Order: sequence, then C-alpha cells, then structure tokens
Amino acid sequence: MNAITNIPPTKAPSLQQALHDPVWIRGLLTVVAVGFIMLFLCLPLAIVMFEAFAKGWDAYGEALVQPDAQAAIRLTLLTALATVPLNTVFGVSAAWAITRFEFVGKSLLTTLIDLPFSVSPVISGLIFVLMFGAQGWFGAWLSAHDIKIIFAVPGIMLATLFITFPFVARELIPLMQEMGSEEEEAALSLGASGWQMFWQITLPNIKWALLYGVLLCNARAMGEFGAVSVVSGHIRGMTNTLPLHVEVSYNEYDFVGAFASASILAGLAIVTLILKSALEWQQGKH
Repeated sequence: MNAITNIPPTKAPSLQQALHDPVWIRGLLTVVAVGFIMLFLCLPLAIVMFEAFAKGWDAYGEALVQPDAQAAIRLTLLTALATVPLNTVFGVSAAWAITRFEFVGKSLLTTLIDLPFSVSPVISGLIFVLMFGAQGWFGAWLSAHDIKIIFAVPGIMLATLFITFPFVARELIPLMQEMGSEEEEAALSLGASGWQMFWQITLPNIKWALLYGVLLCNARAMGEFGAVSVVSGHIRGMTNTLPLHVEVSYNEYDFVGAFASASILAGLAIVTLILKSALEWQQGKH
C-alpha cells in the first residue's frame, strides 16, 4: 500500500489514459470488425441478390410462382403461424413461473429451456424420428391409428417448435428478474385481479422484450433447416419448406429458382435486423 501511495503523481496514469486505448488500436479493431461484417454478411447477401436477378425480373418472378416454390412459401408461413404463438405463450408462462415462484425443479426447468441451444438441430430432428417414425417408440400405435407425423407437416411443426421455444423465454426471464415484483404486489394490494395485474402492469413493462423474442423466434422458425430436413422427407409440394426448397433447386442446377427463394429468406434476415435494432432501441429507452 505504501509503495502505491508513494508513486509520484507525474508517473501515475490518469483515469482518461487508463480507459482509452491508443488511436491505432481503435482503428485496427474497427477495420477488423468492418471487414468481417463486409466479408461474412454484406458480401453473401449481395451475391444472393445478384444471382437472384441475374436473368432479369421475369425469370425471378417465374421462379417464385412455380407450384413447388408457392407450396414451400405457404408451408413456411403456416409453420411460423403455428409455432410462434405457442412459443410466445410458453415463453411468458415459463418466465412468469421462474421469476415469480419458488418450486422444486426450478433450476432444471431453466436448464431445459436452454437445451435446444446446446443440441444440434439434426440431432433433435433424429430424436423425433426415433419417437414417431415407423420404427420408433410410438410408430406402431401411430400406424394403427393412421396418424402420420414424420415425413408430414406435423413433424415439421414439432421440430420447429422444439428448436424455437427458448427464444421468448430467454428474452423475458432476465428482464422480469431485474424488474422485480414490487409493482405487481402493489397492484394486488390495491384490489387488482391477476389478469388486471398482468395486462396493466406486467405486459407494458415486458412488451419490448416480448416483441424482440417473438421476432427472433419467427426468424428462426422460417429459416430452420437442420431439424426440418430430417423429419420432412423432402416431398415436393408437401413437406419442403423454403430453406429445403432452396437446397433442392440448387442441387438440380436451378440456380435462379434457388437464389430467388433464398432472396426471400435474405430479405427476412434484413428486416429482422432492422426490427431487432428498433426494438433494442425502444427497450433501452424504456
């Protein structure tokens, strides 16, 4: 302690010097960051758009009105419309339970919510095949009752549901833990019902994080490839989502069709980034 206090003032680094890197380091890091963004984000998006319109607008439009492309778009939208609301309900319920109650298995539930982040999508798709496939655990019962899950739309929705269910919950849990329950307890003490407390106190406080989680969930649902590829069976016009249609078209040397379909997903990614930034700004503002 004496050695530190005896340092001459002229030799002790100032707070400003300690908190600021040299100009050349900041410049180098900026160049590296911008270079990575240009190389791995902007350049691939530019190539997708260039290849999609390489043969003109007419070829681009014809590729998207093909029956298989239309069926893939419809199935992708249907999957998102089915899974996102379910994941929203689950995310809000799980976040509420974890942040407002103490119960046996709470830490296990928190761990299980993160499970899709640590398991490969291909492995998760294979799990559904082992459970609901013809030779799976429930395969004989499903066949006896003429219920088809694997290589059909229900399997695609189950796989997508599994892959995307952490997004809403993971956005809400930290916010609700930080927010605390004082305002909700005050509302209840003033005679508000549980639903009134939720709609008038809780929901306004979590709305931006909720929208952020829904946005990420929707983007992942529309762009999921690995798990859906395992359970879909790649049946044209029936079980090919838009990412699978891109693969099929590219493998058949239909490059315009592949990149035209990919441009829709790329456009979705761009819109997602814009909305994500807007929601982050709103969340930080509030």
